[in-house]
Amino acid sequence: MKRVVVVGAGMAGLVSATALARAGFAVTCAQFGVGGIPLTPGVVDVYGYAPGLVADPLGAVSAAPAGHPYATIGRQATTRGLDLLRELAGSDMLAGDAAANTYLPTAVGAWRPACLYPPSMAAGRQGASEHLVIVGLARLKDFYPQLIAGNLAASASPDGQHPHVRAASVDVVARPGEADSSGMAFARFFDTDDGRRALVNALRPLVGEGETVGLPAVLGLEDATAWRKIQDALGHPVFEIPLPPPSVPGWRLTQALVRAAENAGVRFMRGSRVVEVRQAGGRATGVVLASAGHPTLVAADAVVLATGGFESGGLAIDSHHQVAETVMGLPLANVPDEPFTADAFGPQPAFLAGVRVDEAMHPLDDNGAPVLGNLHAVGGLLAGSIRWDEKTGEGIAVGSAVAAADAIGKELA
Repeated sequence: MKRVVVVGAGMAGLVSATALARAGFAVTCAQFGVGGIPLTPGVVDVYGYAPGLVADPLGAVSAAPAGHPYATIGRQATTRGLDLLRELAGSDMLAGDAAANTYLPTAVGAWRPACLYPPSMAAGRQGASEHLVIVGLARLKDFYPQLIAGNLAASASPDGQHPHVRAASVDVVARPGEADSSGMAFARFFDTDDGRRALVNALRPLVGEGETVGLPAVLGLEDATAWRKIQDALGHPVFEIPLPPPSVPGWRLTQALVRAAENAGVRFMRGSRVVEVRQAGGRATGVVLASAGHPTLVAADAVVLATGGFESGGLAIDSHHQVAETVMGLPLANVPDEPFTADAFGPQPAFLAGVRVDEAMHPLDDNGAPVLGNLHAVGGLLAGSIRWDEKTGEGIAVGSAVAAADAIGKELA
């Protein structure tokens, strides 16, 4: 059986590892940390801005300019990646339509586009309800119902109507003696019957007829249907609004994808950083992990780098503005002379930097040739997109993951 090592366990790493395991390869996923999904709100972005709002995200993928990751990945691989992601995550984890953006409220009451999203957020879609009550938890920081309600009330729905939005707060005790409980503490509490009952009893006196209830996105961690149980018991539509990271919906999605990978036969090696990719004859032969006591060599017939960008440590920049890929020192594209601008809210050129790849996701050298014949790079490591500005991160991740898995299947057949 041919062996593949995937380095990284974010969305690109988990999807590529699972696709390869399903294709019959012996897959090892080398994981240092928990992956980048909990840094996201738990939704799936394909194309949100280009630079204006995008109505047809897959159409924007097809029209991506030269140098953008989508121009290499293509619409077909992106679509297949999204289909696979939905299958692996399951219907309790992702809803929506990859061919159209939906607008969901953020933690500051702005509307942000997303393609796929947790069903727990569906009732909060722009235009879905005319009467909203945004309810905070008195012992949870980073969620301000007055701010959210005020901004949502000031924004118009697609038909030009302004929703009626008000704010409220309840005091539910997730952990006795704690005045400031974390989102994770509340999520675990709402996994339990007692926790959900306490929340519903606190909400009942506050919610008026015809109102939809917006709550912080902490409605269960292990139980992805906890929100629905709360909704059914309350008798009003309920939706979650994401908090700043770490994101509970992001953790739920991570757990679902890890379970799918394990069920497919992926072996995880956790807690050890990859410090070297061994090479011979123009090919990768394995990866070296900085494990306790001594380095560990994991042999491989192909290697997938899914180490992410700056936010995940796959790319780094030093005090002299030198940008580097951190595992192999791969050649990088789009490295600017001045990586950052004074406009804190504008695009930052540094984040266009990354690895340039061909259609098989092989990293390319300065002459446009593959660095190694069986090395592939996916996800946030790729050059050409400021993913959080464009809202393209998850589409790039799953599209490149499927493209790499397809290429490995052909190369090692």
